[in-house]
Amino acid sequence: MIRPNVTSFFDEKTFTVSHVVVDPNSKSCAIIDSVLDYCASSGRTATDSVDSILEFVRRNDLKVEWILETHAHADHLSAAPYLKSKTNGQIAIGDHIDDVQKVFGSVFNEGESFARDGSQFDRLFSDNDSFEIGHLPVQVWYVPGHTSACIAFLIGDSVFVGDTLFMPDYGTARCDFPGGDAGTLYDSIQRLYTLSDETRVFLCHDYKAPGRDEYVWETTIGAQKQGNIHVNHMTSREDFIALRNARDETLSMPNLILPSIQVNMRAGDLPEPEDNGIRYLKIPINAV
Repeated sequence: MIRPNVTSFFDEKTFTVSHVVVDPNSKSCAIIDSVLDYCASSGRTATDSVDSILEFVRRNDLKVEWILETHAHADHLSAAPYLKSKTNGQIAIGDHIDDVQKVFGSVFNEGESFARDGSQFDRLFSDNDSFEIGHLPVQVWYVPGHTSACIAFLIGDSVFVGDTLFMPDYGTARCDFPGGDAGTLYDSIQRLYTLSDETRVFLCHDYKAPGRDEYVWETTIGAQKQGNIHVNHMTSREDFIALRNARDETLSMPNLILPSIQVNMRAGDLPEPEDNGIRYLKIPINAV
């Protein structure tokens, strides 16, 4: 099985991992789950994090063909449009993004000018779709539960699971966002567990579980099945639902959920400037 070359970039401010996946037989690559720096107190954006990825791309003479999103993130802003402007890669996400757009388009009272059909993205992937990074085949799996629009990318001996799974010592993603469901997440994880134990698993986040000194974002399907503290090979669907729902009741909302969703449901574009030339993000009161 082909082993893609993977280089990961960790943004400690949002605990997010972006991955550059390179076809070993060409200079073609994809960038998965990029981060646009955002200061909530000032409303300012910056590109320091993603510029380090672009520098890596330039230094290695890579061609960015795809700018991939595993879902519409609620904890960081996507840098996809900035990457596209620099590389001309295609921005892609799962085709259930329209579910997210419909829910949050209503929450943010977006007008008719905000399309709710995913057309802001260059490509929408359905379950079992396939495409290539250079000569490297990729298969898309629909893995909802954390949100209704989550997908995973199977690339050679590796799978990029977004927020579906965390490191075994940290467990799984929350399911209390609109469209999330613990039973659905369990089913999605069981599908991932059908992959071979040797399959490399690349995560979108790490929060450094208690007792662990360093951030880690790569594991294997075998390690997840054997030791994930929320759902291993012994965990029943009923037990997982009870555990996940109870844990979710204790969690506060992500710090950047309101700006992140507004931007990410637009494929990373900021809202259009108003008549004074300034762009604004909305903060709905008592609505989320």
